[in-house]
Amino acid sequence: MRYGSSRKVLVTGGAGFLGSHLCDRLISQGHEVLCVDNFFTGTRRNIAHLLDNPRFELLRHDITHPLYVEADEIYNLACPASPIHYQFDPVQTTKTSVNGAINMLGLAKRVKAKIFQASTSEVYGDPELHPQPESYWGRVNPVGYRSCYDEGKRCAETLFFDYHRQHKLEIKVARIFNTYGPRMHPNDGRVVSNFIVQALKNEDITVYGEGLQTRAFCYVDDLIRGFLSLMETGPDVTGPVNIGNPEEFTIIKLAETVIRLTGSKSKIITRPLPPDDPRQRRPDISMAQNVLGWTPQIQLEEGLGKAISYFETFLSADKSSGAVR
Repeated sequence: MRYGSSRKVLVTGGAGFLGSHLCDRLISQGHEVLCVDNFFTGTRRNIAHLLDNPRFELLRHDITHPLYVEADEIYNLACPASPIHYQFDPVQTTKTSVNGAINMLGLAKRVKAKIFQASTSEVYGDPELHPQPESYWGRVNPVGYRSCYDEGKRCAETLFFDYHRQHKLEIKVARIFNTYGPRMHPNDGRVVSNFIVQALKNEDITVYGEGLQTRAFCYVDDLIRGFLSLMETGPDVTGPVNIGNPEEFTIIKLAETVIRLTGSKSKIITRPLPPDDPRQRRPDISMAQNVLGWTPQIQLEEGLGKAISYFETFLSADKSSGAVR
C-alpha cells in the first residue's frame, strides 16, 4: 500500500452525512476517492461540490451486492443510521450491515486493503454500565424494533474480527456515538436535526418521555478526525474504539439550548418514549485518548451554531425552490 503518499480510498455511504465529510477530508489530503452510495439516505447535494474534482469519483451501488473495484483503503459507512430510516425497511437494514460487511470484507481480502467499519454505540443497547467502555458487551433486545440496526452492527463487528483472525485482514472498528453537524438529513428523526428544524420553523419541539434521558453529542469534524487517526494506526490496533464526545446532556437541556440559539418561539411538548430507547448514552473515550491521542475539541454550543446556520440555508433554499425534501 502507498502509505505516506496518495492512496485510492473507497468510501461506502459516501454521499451521506458522515461519508460526505470524510470524502472532503480525504480529498483535501490529496487522496483519490471512490464514493459509493445507493442514495437511500445519502444525497447528491452532499457531494455536489466534489463532482468536478478529478480525484473524486461517484458510483451508484448497493453494497448488499458484490463490488469489484481497486482500493488501498476502504471505509465502510453504508447503512441508514436513524430509527426512522433503518426501521422503514428493517430487513434491508440488516442486509446492509451483514451482507454489506461480507462484500466489503471480501473486497478488502481480494485487493489486500486496510478496511474501516463504522460501528455504533447502539451495540451497547440500553446500557447498565455508564459510561460505556469498549469492554462492555451491552444490553440489546434481539427482537425489538431497533434490532435490525443494533444486531446488524453487532454481527458486522463479528465478521470484521473473524476476517481479521481467519484471514489476517487489517481492520479498524470505530463505535460512533451521537454525531451532529451540517448535512444531517432534515427528516432523519434524530434529536439534533429534529430540534433545529422545528425551532427554525417555530413549531413545537417534540421531547420523548420527560426529556431526562441523556446523550453525548460529538461534532462531525471531531468525529472524522477520529476516523482518520484510527485508520493511520499500525496493524496491531484493531479497535473497537469509542469515538464520541463524553460531555453528557439531557434531551430537555438540548431542546432549551436550541430554542435559545435560534431565538425560536417554539414550545416544548412531550410524547411517550419509543420502545427500547436508551435512557443514557455516554462514551468512555480513554482508549481513543491513549491509543489515538484523540479528544473532541468543539463544544456543543459552537457546533450547534454551525448546524443551525446550515439548516437555515438549507430550509431557505428549499423554500425558494419549492422543494419538498
